[in-house]
Amino acid sequence: MRPHREVRPVRTAAAVLVSLAVLLPAHCGAQQPSVDEAAEALQAAVSFYHGQVADHGGYVWRYAGDLSLREGEARTDGSAVWVQPPGTPAVGMAFLDACEARGEQAYLDAALDAARCLLQGQQLSGGWYYSVQFDPAERAKRMYRVDHPGAGCGPTTAPGGEEGWHVWRQRKHEPNMTLLDDDVTASAIRFLARLDRRLEFRDAAIHEAVLYALDAALMVQHPIGAWSHNYDRFPVHRPDLALYPVIAASYPDQWSRTWTKDFTGGYVVNDSITPRMIETMLAAWRVYDDQRFREAAESGGDFLILAQMPDPQPAWCQQYNNAMQPVWDRKFEPPAITGEESQGVLECLLQLYRETGEERFLAPVPRSIAYLRSSLLPDGHLARFYELQTNRPIFFDREYNITYVPEQMPEHYSFLRESRLDAIEAEYQRLLAEGPCEATVSPPPADEVAAIIAGMDKRGAWVEPGVLDAWDTEPETGIISSETFIANVRALAAYIAAQQ
Repeated sequence: MRPHREVRPVRTAAAVLVSLAVLLPAHCGAQQPSVDEAAEALQAAVSFYHGQVADHGGYVWRYAGDLSLREGEARTDGSAVWVQPPGTPAVGMAFLDACEARGEQAYLDAALDAARCLLQGQQLSGGWYYSVQFDPAERAKRMYRVDHPGAGCGPTTAPGGEEGWHVWRQRKHEPNMTLLDDDVTASAIRFLARLDRRLEFRDAAIHEAVLYALDAALMVQHPIGAWSHNYDRFPVHRPDLALYPVIAASYPDQWSRTWTKDFTGGYVVNDSITPRMIETMLAAWRVYDDQRFREAAESGGDFLILAQMPDPQPAWCQQYNNAMQPVWDRKFEPPAITGEESQGVLECLLQLYRETGEERFLAPVPRSIAYLRSSLLPDGHLARFYELQTNRPIFFDREYNITYVPEQMPEHYSFLRESRLDAIEAEYQRLLAEGPCEATVSPPPADEVAAIIAGMDKRGAWVEPGVLDAWDTEPETGIISSETFIANVRALAAYIAAQQ
């Protein structure tokens, strides 16, 4: 069973900069910042976050401006840090951006502390849970590798037993659960692998931990190429092809309009689970030059090709059963075409082509873009869900009944999504013209960097108005957001790198 968790819209770096610009005087961008000014701001920001904000080397999502309160998806008193972005791995990635821009040991030390924090939370099953607990009583509820040094891989399937989503969803070893949901384990792997390369693979603990996580992630990939929401053991073998055949997606003859509560959707696109794992396998291939990771990424891409629904709706659903038909997940996630996750799949397919050069990953793109454009709502948004075959946008009321009007909807979930189709189509056309290569990325404009520098307080913090949701309060001191920190550090690092 998946928890009913709040899903918040993700702010882009540009949105963060806009929110800062609102608070700043109009003249702040009049002069182009020098490299030294940007580097000084970068040093102040990392020093503050690493020195004053970190707990056990890790991070959560938001803090009160005076650091008196902190939260991830739940309250914490500093005895827990978050893995789910924008938590510890995402902050660690920003430290690595700073390190690569300036080469300073302090930035590498900050990344190392974040990595060592993550190693304290790696499960025997191979990956990570939403958070890492440091309170002794809470740690005792989890199966962390460092706390069970003689346990090997921990609980496993009995010899001759089956593996696959039908086994893992029973959660017999829930304290040992690895989560692929919400980019939890995938983001940790990508960060640790990138740091491992930066360290030239000389830190034995980090190197071993990331390969252990990758080995488990390979073993839980289904034969069709998809990944599931979670797994509660280090698999002894891969799921059986006889139980999980490789077939193309199809529409069910009928589907329940009420929640089925059975969680049979083991092939998951929801929350970008399989696309994020593909991204992670590509990153691992780049770092370790191990063909297993490229093959896993391509297998994931082949699943996405098979998962594209037939006409009249050639896009994707959030989750599929092993018959490759869309099914219910949570009570507000029905069998339906999804506008949001379909865009994520298209972006993933383009990435696969950029990195592998395999043209088959471009084949689903034009039909899907055309269909999604035809499905745009009058205001230019995409509905999160479109009814199977009728293509009517569907929503939910606050009692979780399906409805066809976007009124009185639950506030914890985004049923209307911004269209990214223009950017997706532009990248598709670029790849057709130029072949499999990365696009040129421009550094942030000088006025945006000036706004970032001007928005920093004397501690090196970016404080902004905001709410701490878990505490149900809007601190008078404002909030400090890891998302803002990450966006601004990355912008400063990119600006410095481009100027040098």
